[in-house]
Amino acid sequence: MFDLVDILKKDSAQTADENQKEITSVLFYQTEKCQVLVKEAYRFEGLVTPAISSNSDEKIKEHVRNENIEIVIIELNESNDVSSDAEHISHLLPNDASVIVIGSEDAISTIRNLKRMGFYYLFWPITKIELIEFVVSVHENKNRGLGKKRKAKQISVIGCSGGVGTTLLCSEIAYQLSESKKSSCVLVENDYQGGNLDIMLGMEKFEKRQIRSGAFATTLDNTSALSLLTKHTRLLSVLSLTSNTLSNSEIKEYTKTVTEQIAVDANFIIDDLSSIARQNFNKEELVDISDCVILILSPTVSSLRDAARIRQKFNEEGEENKLRIFMVLNYIMPESCATITQTEAEKYLHQNVDVVIPYIKKLDAKILERKRISEMGGGAGRSIAKLTSLIVGEDEKKGFKLPFSRR
Repeated sequence: MFDLVDILKKDSAQTADENQKEITSVLFYQTEKCQVLVKEAYRFEGLVTPAISSNSDEKIKEHVRNENIEIVIIELNESNDVSSDAEHISHLLPNDASVIVIGSEDAISTIRNLKRMGFYYLFWPITKIELIEFVVSVHENKNRGLGKKRKAKQISVIGCSGGVGTTLLCSEIAYQLSESKKSSCVLVENDYQGGNLDIMLGMEKFEKRQIRSGAFATTLDNTSALSLLTKHTRLLSVLSLTSNTLSNSEIKEYTKTVTEQIAVDANFIIDDLSSIARQNFNKEELVDISDCVILILSPTVSSLRDAARIRQKFNEEGEENKLRIFMVLNYIMPESCATITQTEAEKYLHQNVDVVIPYIKKLDAKILERKRISEMGGGAGRSIAKLTSLIVGEDEKKGFKLPFSRR
């Protein structure tokens, strides 16, 4: 017999299930009051309750990368500096998720700073209705809202002379950011006809992607740009292009266009600018594309002089104040064989060396055995960890923890 009541119940249940699947969210809370309000607001609206976890680096890494999260809600009510603390965790969040920061800091500058990062700001205290209306509005504007402005931080790693270990350190930084910090990274190789990036990363059967003369950078879209990446791990990819018909300058422009397209899909883009690759770039270009510059020098006179020249170029028009520039002294030979000391280098450069990487015995053999410096322990491993923490803005003096005691 035709049972209308059962059909209506079934349709009602299906509609409820559909509504329950509308928004996939996660909340990282600091206070019980905020946690309760978010849960009750979602339930009141008939939405799936967000995954809920305490606000800590480890919890964010654990939740955000394992699911297809549409909205991330970050409570920073206990933060002393909302903008700074939001910046510190930005590298942990996928670019395709909309981020709502809840905080009690009532300042126009906070709203502006978060907007610049591509984050929404919701001033606390709020009501359940205000919260859910805000969440629904953010979800509906996902493809044209603030989240579209979130792009990868670009790190330019510059070798101050040949053979200072630029490519190796690029691979170590990328490994640390992707494995330890759980940030998505693209490592860009700018040596278009050679390079050993695959060896440094331990990649088998690696081949550069060929660009044909008929390929035009102006016709690239996000999908075609992503297809040029070589996936190494879940969070780490490599962009390495070459061509038998195009000049290095043409390949460089193509690489830059690809990088611009994929910037919305990664947290970090790391440019390997060893001595040969650096010749294809000028200071203006580096200032234009870089959020952070790392200068690698060895304890030799020629490397030190080159480092001083590069630093001076950035300083000519006050670019040092616009960029974060870190100086790394890499001992590619035993300290007893070095021609300059750290003190002499700092005196000549008129600045402190930020990170010193000690000499590693039989490094070539260890690389071929696919051993990572950062996992060896000792001084070299600690130095790589310190450099990575400087990049993401962590405070090394507090055990690489964030300033509002993230545990």
